[in-house]
Amino acid sequence: MSETVNREEASMQSELIPGILSSAYKKFSEGELEGGIRELERGFEIDFEHPEIVSSLKCAQYWKDRLDTSRVLGGDFERGEYLISQWKGFPAFYQKIGLVSDMCISSLKHLVFHMCLGLYENLLAQHPDNKDPDLLLRTGRCYKALGAYDTALKILTTASGLSKEDPEILAELADCYALVNEIQLSKVFFREAFFHNPQGVDLALLESEMILRLISKLEELGYSLPYLAEWIPVFGVLFGVFNVKRELRSIEYGKLRQGIYMLEMELREHPEKKDLLVPRLLNRYFWLIDHYLMTKEEKGKIDEVLLKIKHISPSIYEQYTK
Repeated sequence: MSETVNREEASMQSELIPGILSSAYKKFSEGELEGGIRELERGFEIDFEHPEIVSSLKCAQYWKDRLDTSRVLGGDFERGEYLISQWKGFPAFYQKIGLVSDMCISSLKHLVFHMCLGLYENLLAQHPDNKDPDLLLRTGRCYKALGAYDTALKILTTASGLSKEDPEILAELADCYALVNEIQLSKVFFREAFFHNPQGVDLALLESEMILRLISKLEELGYSLPYLAEWIPVFGVLFGVFNVKRELRSIEYGKLRQGIYMLEMELREHPEKKDLLVPRLLNRYFWLIDHYLMTKEEKGKIDEVLLKIKHISPSIYEQYTK
């Protein structure tokens, strides 16, 4: 009889676990990390082997340690940068510990980015008449992470107006447009961002399915950072992701030709840098061909660029011309 009662009691207690997890995640989302941990510890006392309780506690402790560290840093900007850097390292942590629920990750994401948003907005409020594009970028990125895409787009558009060729701002704009299903605009801004400087795009903070699929495909092909970023615009064209083209202004055309000339010189003088220089050149060759097609230049000019592509990368030439 006592064994039956004990089993029934254990079963009843186990039924409490889903509610405990839900309560913990709600507290995380509301910024109450300690309260969420207490809820999880209550669940741990009921079932110390429950995989979601165990993994969520580990994730919560990860952030407790980092929030404690952030409190001794110098100022709001340093705290925000530290927490964002730790968020970028978080996937590597939770992928090692087994089952971690999406709700746990989402609630902790809300906690971290809401905290960072407050830090960056404090800094913006101190100088309301002097808009800093870097702070606006970080503020817009936080709103994006919190799902407030319209607000994020408004802030990032302002940032882009202040720093027109910043690849990080352009990529965040592209990411936001993809998240609100403005795919054509997203493709435009992604292609611009990776044209200006692939290394300036923070891949770890991009969220849209379109760009994540492209990154995943390149990883499957064997590319890794830092060179993976250079190949994104190349394969973006080959896979039809970066398929929105535009005619260059005269000054842009001149800069493109000059940039190509400098890269060709550098590749001849430093062939050991080909892993970096070849994809950069290929991307610019693609832009030049697009410009020639838009302006209806003679076929000989296009053929000349195609020969250059074939010379530095026969495999890319085959894929581009098939």
